[in-house]
Amino acid sequence: MRKIVILDGYTENPGDLSWAPFEALGEVTVYDRTPADQIIPRIGDAEIVITNKTPLREATLDACPSIRYIGVLATGYDVVDVQAARARGIPVTNVPAYGTAAVGQYAIAMLLEICHHVAHHAQAVRDGRWASNPDWCFWDYPLIELDGKTLGVIGFGRIGRQTATVAKALGMRILAHDSFPCDEGRAIGEYVSLDELYAQSDVIALHCPLFPETRGMICKESIAKMKDGVILLNNSRGPLINEQDLADALESGKVYAAGLDVVSVEPIRDDNPLLHAKNCLITPHISWAPKESRARIMDMAADNLSQWIAGTPIHVVN
Repeated sequence: MRKIVILDGYTENPGDLSWAPFEALGEVTVYDRTPADQIIPRIGDAEIVITNKTPLREATLDACPSIRYIGVLATGYDVVDVQAARARGIPVTNVPAYGTAAVGQYAIAMLLEICHHVAHHAQAVRDGRWASNPDWCFWDYPLIELDGKTLGVIGFGRIGRQTATVAKALGMRILAHDSFPCDEGRAIGEYVSLDELYAQSDVIALHCPLFPETRGMICKESIAKMKDGVILLNNSRGPLINEQDLADALESGKVYAAGLDVVSVEPIRDDNPLLHAKNCLITPHISWAPKESRARIMDMAADNLSQWIAGTPIHVVN
């Protein structure tokens, strides 16, 4: 029977899903998480390795010659040295498009929280501040109406278009920047240059992949091109942002607020400058995590493996 090892299964399945789709395909060993010094011994002689964020580098592949297949429980696959895997004839598969609705929804959730500070004001009521207030209402932050404002989306793939569709329903004008404009995108918004998007947008949402050319794209130079008081959203990849430059812009007020579900190093480090920046909402990389999305990951990842076993591999990224 094929040996299948799942190196970091907890975030995908903390207990509310079943590993049965994988168990139907082989003998499965699931680890909640795997520290670096345990990756090689835990893989051992397994043929099939499933990972989410546990890295699989060339040295690991050299030390585990039994590996014949690597499946990633995510869309991004930078945790795997895909070229080293390819050189050894090991296919690497990912799970595309499982969380389009969830990630787009979360971007809008961060934006609405910035606009209304719902959680803060609800807690203020519980703390007795409304009951003791001399007026019939109060608010501690400016409240922002989105109707008529402009959302600029950098990266107008499936998730970017989903975010824009919801924003458009709120009355926002949509600008987009993408390397590959398409008719679906044109039906939602207007494609513009990056500099035009920076100059015209009241809100900027990052939905682009992390490539060498996009790493650190949000920095003091690009922020200087933006409107004063812009709102920035990122639930794509943390290293798209130079975090010190954003922290400085938040402190100065050039950027009014930021909603971030990702940072450059995760879990976040105590010395991240954004932890203490003004008007910076940071959540622990959970855009992808509704149960419905994770169930799709489970089913699609198992189907990837099943198709490979059948000799008809799909979603191979290398």
